[in-house]
Parts: sequence; structure tokens; C-alpha cells
Amino acid sequence: MDPATLIGVLLAFLVVIVANVMEGGNPMSLVLLPPLLLVFGATLLVSFAGGTVADAKLALRGLKHAFTGKAPTANQLVPELVTLAEKARREGLLALEDAVAGLDDPFLVRALTLAIDGTDPEELRDILESEVVAQRAEAKQAAKFFAAAGGYAPTIGIVGTVMGLVHVLEQLAEPEKLGHLIAGAFVATLWGVLSANLLFLPIAARLQRLGELEVARMELVIEGVSALQAGSNPRLVAQRLRSLLPSAQRDEEAA
Repeated sequence: MDPATLIGVLLAFLVVIVANVMEGGNPMSLVLLPPLLLVFGATLLVSFAGGTVADAKLALRGLKHAFTGKAPTANQLVPELVTLAEKARREGLLALEDAVAGLDDPFLVRALTLAIDGTDPEELRDILESEVVAQRAEAKQAAKFFAAAGGYAPTIGIVGTVMGLVHVLEQLAEPEKLGHLIAGAFVATLWGVLSANLLFLPIAARLQRLGELEVARMELVIEGVSALQAGSNPRLVAQRLRSLLPSAQRDEEAA
């Protein structure tokens, strides 16, 4: 598990609470059920309305993945692929059948299984690249749901504030209530802006980043298995795979 999103979101809300207390405010005055219901409920519903039921289910899975998912980098696969290339060059592709059972990466397992089964190299690449396209589209759609929510939330917060001010105008005959009512009206705008910038948009960015990392791993697998299937020299395989890594990951893998 990579806790970056969980830590960032919790600390961001903590900073807001601390700033509110330092200004003499009471954090509990911001926790009002009507604005919270309006902002979060309406925002998620209109985001749902902009897609399909399948998109909403994908977003729910993405929400869990954003907070609890791993962020594996492609460089972790390089030593494994080089070891497999050495074994395949010495003993042939069929010798990798036992090694496949001990692998944790499902995409690598599928790629190696296809290679061991004698799939044509071009057909193998086409199959694997199709999976990459599907993975990229899935990650993009999950991120799109929360990016849309981040766009809707501030506007819905303003709607809540307008509703609250309408209620304020209805109470002009009772001036002693106006301060409390006006403050409550602006809580909706506060939650709209906070939820967008401290929750929805960070989740969207996180899902997009996790998708990029997963796609990078899959593309590295494709190149590694293709080289392995062609019987390339393991040293050349290692150099080829390292050349596909960003400089920071390349240095980490070398270390």
C-alpha cells in the first residue's frame, strides 16, 4: 500500500481545522448536515448522471484503489525479466513453465504463458498492447468521474449558499438570528470548495498517476517478453529495459 493520498488528504483537512481554530473558530460549526448532504450527495449524483452505471461501479473500485492501492514502478520488474531471459536462453521457453507459477504480476504471467504456448510474436504483441489500451482507458474513466465531481462541487456549494441566503431573507423580522443563519449559509460554499480541492481532485490525480505507473509496467513487460521470445542476449535485454525507465527509476534499479 502506498499511503500518499491517505496521508495528504487527512493532513490537508487537519491543516484546515487548525487554521480555523487559530482564527478563533469552532470546527464543529462547520459540520452542518444540510450543507454536507447537499454538497456530497448532489455532487456524487450529478457525476453519476454524467456517465453510466458501469462508470459508477468503476469509480467505486477506483476510490478504494486510490487510498489503498500500491504504486509499483516498472524498474522492479527489470531483474525478474532479465533472470527469465537468462533461463529461456539456456533452457528454452518451455523451461519457464515452472517459473510462471511463482510470479506475482498477472500481466507478466499472461504474457509468458502466451509466449510459452508458441503464440506468434506479432500476435502476442497485439494481444498485450490491446490490454494496455484497455487498462489506460479504465484508469482514465475512473479518474474522470472524480475530476467531474471536483468541477461540480464548488458550484453546488454556491447553490447551497444561495438557498441559505434565501432562508436568511425570510427571517429579516428576527435580526438576532441573522448572524447564525448567514454563517450557516456560507458553510455550503466552504464544503464545495474544500471537497473539490482536498478530496475529489486529488483522488482523480492519484488514479491517473496509478494508471500511468501500471501502463508503464505493462509496456515494460511487453518489451521484455518480446525480447525473451526472440532469444535475445540477457545483457541486451537488461539494457533495453533500463532504457525505457525514467532516469530516477533507472538510477534506483541500478542501485
